[in-house]
Amino acid sequence: MNLNPNAIREKFGDYYIADERTFIMGIDQRLTKHFAERFTGLNTLETCTGAGFTTISLARTAKHVITVEIDGSIQKKAISNIKKAGLSAKVSFLLGSILEKETIKKIPKVDAVFIDPDWAVTGPDHIYRFQQSNTQPPADLVLRSMLKITDNVAIVLPPLISVEEFEGLPKHELEKIYLGESHELFCLYFGDLVRLLGQTEFCVT
Repeated sequence: MNLNPNAIREKFGDYYIADERTFIMGIDQRLTKHFAERFTGLNTLETCTGAGFTTISLARTAKHVITVEIDGSIQKKAISNIKKAGLSAKVSFLLGSILEKETIKKIPKVDAVFIDPDWAVTGPDHIYRFQQSNTQPPADLVLRSMLKITDNVAIVLPPLISVEEFEGLPKHELEKIYLGESHELFCLYFGDLVRLLGQTEFCVT
């Protein structure tokens, strides 16, 4: 895949650093701005920094963002992108696995958590799941872990997961997110991040 800098700028808002994987996995800025509105003024923990595209939107609304990434090489790209966005003072970076106790011990008290696990397709027979999740890290395990930190959690998931897999979770808002007519994502909101219990929709036309 030959990445056009203009494609990066259009999707993420500037000529940021991206490779094929981070470009594909990064969420369009029109959607990250939408998520970030719910974190206005909050001390926010983000899991799975990636190249920092969602981090940028969160940092523009949140009081402060602590963002955790397991891959040091990807974290370096995120640090550069956050610096380019002029938001370094609003973001703290933590290297490690969000599922390890040693990493969690380093996280100060936060008001809310944004979870964006890596759910890239791993092959032609890949099946998207939430229960016994095959995202990295496993979405169901991360959600359970983060709900022990705060009730105020949002988690982004791929559109091909069956909504029946969300049954049994604490009360939540299930938002279906569209770009035009394309169903791009689900986002589950818990606690004070909920605006309306049940299924809702958000569309960028």
